Amino acid sequence: MSGAEAAPRTRRRWKDRTRSWYQHGRFFWGWLRDPLSVGAILPSGRSVARLMVRGVRPGVRVIELGAGTGTVTRAILDAGVRPEDLLIIEKNAEFSRFLSRRFPGVAVANADALELSRHLGHLSGPADFVISGLPLVLFSAAERMRLLSQALAALAPDGVFHQFSYIGRFPIGRAQLDAVDVESSLMGFATFNIPPAFVYRLCRSAAPEVSRESRLDGLTGALGLDTRAG
Repeated sequence: MSGAEAAPRTRRRWKDRTRSWYQHGRFFWGWLRDPLSVGAILPSGRSVARLMVRGVRPGVRVIELGAGTGTVTRAILDAGVRPEDLLIIEKNAEFSRFLSRRFPGVAVANADALELSRHLGHLSGPADFVISGLPLVLFSAAERMRLLSQALAALAPDGVFHQFSYIGRFPIGRAQLDAVDVESSLMGFATFNIPPAFVYRLCRSAAPEVSRESRLDGLTGALGLDTRAG
């Protein structure tokens, strides 16, 4: 490879590396200012993002909760989702401004995810996926159920809810999930994320085809861990 051919590739590599450092710095500063809201000292890595967008494809509508600096957002758009079919709910004002600049055409609501139902007008119809990067373990039981109820109301009948967690169980208990007729399954485990993270899928119990897919995802992606959560 000639020097002229290598130069653009080197510039792209440095540009990507600089953007990554910049995002990590922004995220860490956001955590320092509001640790209970941000919930982690670093943004989710690519391994978590790949799990979080499993099944996402062109033509679907997606709601992302707690996008941070946009690692999962980038994966959603790379999966073929049109910017106008993506709604982001981000409580941190600085992150919201950053996301609006980084992803033109995507609706970014600087709002609390517990007020999700107020912002659904940004989408042209029910969502197929709700993808949550929120630290649900820091929410009260009542807040978790309030969020879940609004997410289910925003989803199409066969829609699914994806959630990551740093603990080896889904953050909402079995009894609460049964109360709204929802099943949870483990999609996979991102070993090399910092810290390592579990990714779960929720679907309505009346959608058996989605449940079978969820169980298969868990079996193939979780390094032999039990696919049932809660």
